[in-house]
Amino acid sequence: MTYQRTAVTRPTWRQRARDPGWGLIFVLPMLVLFVIFRFVPSLGAVGMSFTDYRLSGDFSFIGVENYSRLINDDLFFDSLRVTLLYAVMYVPLTLVVSLGTATMLHHVVRGRGLFRGLLFLPYVTSFVMAGIIWIWMYQSDGLINGLLDGVGLGPVPFLTGSQTMVLGSLAVVSVWKSFGYSMLILLAGLKNIPEDVMEAATLDGAGPWAKFRRITLPLLRPVIFFVLVIETIAAFQVFDTIYVMTGGGPARASYGLVYMLYDQGFRFFDFGYAATIGVTLFVVVFVISLVQRYVLDRENT
Repeated sequence: MTYQRTAVTRPTWRQRARDPGWGLIFVLPMLVLFVIFRFVPSLGAVGMSFTDYRLSGDFSFIGVENYSRLINDDLFFDSLRVTLLYAVMYVPLTLVVSLGTATMLHHVVRGRGLFRGLLFLPYVTSFVMAGIIWIWMYQSDGLINGLLDGVGLGPVPFLTGSQTMVLGSLAVVSVWKSFGYSMLILLAGLKNIPEDVMEAATLDGAGPWAKFRRITLPLLRPVIFFVLVIETIAAFQVFDTIYVMTGGGPARASYGLVYMLYDQGFRFFDFGYAATIGVTLFVVVFVISLVQRYVLDRENT
């Protein structure tokens, strides 16, 4: 009886490079940085919220006193209302602009890279520079009011009028500044939609709007959910635009939660109370994200 030896083939370097262990090695430095500079400070903020930590470094454990103070603080609820109103304006407008520009870029044949770069350019612009430019544009003798004057609408108090006017004006600036990132994410999602599905819909007589509503939007639902989450987080963390353009005014019409956190921590040096605001802000955003996920999943079913 004879036995035939089976040759053992060693994996090539390409096959070894696909080992998940190698991927973990390459990700490890960023993971370590994330743990050190993100996760650990977040845990520290949670612990600090149960203390009366001050600038001197002295602190004592006070339990839930900061949270009780927060519940009874009218300024906190006013800031929360301002932040929610701003998010209601900013998030849908960003989604519409991002989805619209991504759809147009998806159908551009020539110069797609050029248009994509031009539309993404505001995202890499400094918030301070963008705020200064838009302050000039919003002034009574600025560009926008100059155009409105030309058609007889008169000067509009974009940054000094009602709360809705001020927050709407700030939301427009933030959308102009930030929509490019969400546009690229949605553009990647559009490229992943199979072409044969669109061709089959065309053969069935579906028009552009029917294909967009019946095919594009349902297949983009996971991407849209991701965009909604990141833009909601951005809306609740808005600070730079408010700090540069209004300083929380007029009469605290744009005084959001992060601005309140900034004041408590770096103006009054009440770091324990500032950490409490930050933890509460995280909980609010987390709950809103869960609601968004539930609504999208329910529509999917």
